[in-house]
Amino acid sequence: MTDEATRPRRYAMAGWRVERFAVLDSTSEEARRRAFAGDPGRLWIVAEQQTQGRGRHGRDWRSPAGNFHGSALLVDPCAVDVAPQLGFVAGVAAREAAADLGARGVRLKWPNDLVADGAKLAGILLEGWSVGPRFAVAIGIGVNLADHPTDLAYPATHLAALIGRPARLREFLERLAARFDERLAAFARGAGFATIREQWLSAAAGLGAPLRATTAAGAREGLFEGLDISGRLLLRRQDAIETIESADVALLGPTAWR
Repeated sequence: MTDEATRPRRYAMAGWRVERFAVLDSTSEEARRRAFAGDPGRLWIVAEQQTQGRGRHGRDWRSPAGNFHGSALLVDPCAVDVAPQLGFVAGVAAREAAADLGARGVRLKWPNDLVADGAKLAGILLEGWSVGPRFAVAIGIGVNLADHPTDLAYPATHLAALIGRPARLREFLERLAARFDERLAAFARGAGFATIREQWLSAAAGLGAPLRATTAAGAREGLFEGLDISGRLLLRRQDAIETIESADVALLGPTAWR
């Protein structure tokens, strides 16, 4: 890898520091390295390409040039026990950023995806670490801006197709950084999660429709009832409501995505 590829461009944007690399192994892995090196946070790490991008449960995340691969590093943003709620903060912000660029009909799929007409547009990954007395978290966001894979087990789409013009990395980051700051302020270190939850539910894919939730204990099907006050999925099965903290979710039926 050349020095040019490993040396980031540094600038400020919407009150954040930004470091943009030509190539990285993983923006979230770079965020982890920065956290343990004592970085104070409020840093966006962005790569034009990733060689080892990852999604939930260690899955590969394809990271070709032209798409958005970024992680926001925050230090002590909230109590550790409410840190998973930052995924909802990021989801609402990413959806608003896409809308700012002209995308319509983008919905939020529990727990961490953005979708449009049943096709995946973006994914979000949270990772956190205790660093001495501090708690650091990286919110990794991958968005198909210019292209999307066509050989996955599920449909995908990209932002340029939704808005009818090219979507540039910097213009998306400008909107994302600004929107994320707004949603972080509303989140108020966890005290304002009720507001974030309401905003998330207003754009939820498949609310009230059937879904399949697959956990380590197996797959269960029911109706997507909503979120509890902590952000856990509520699944109605017959006359009972089950609370699910972590699962892979498939939305079922012709109205599930609306």
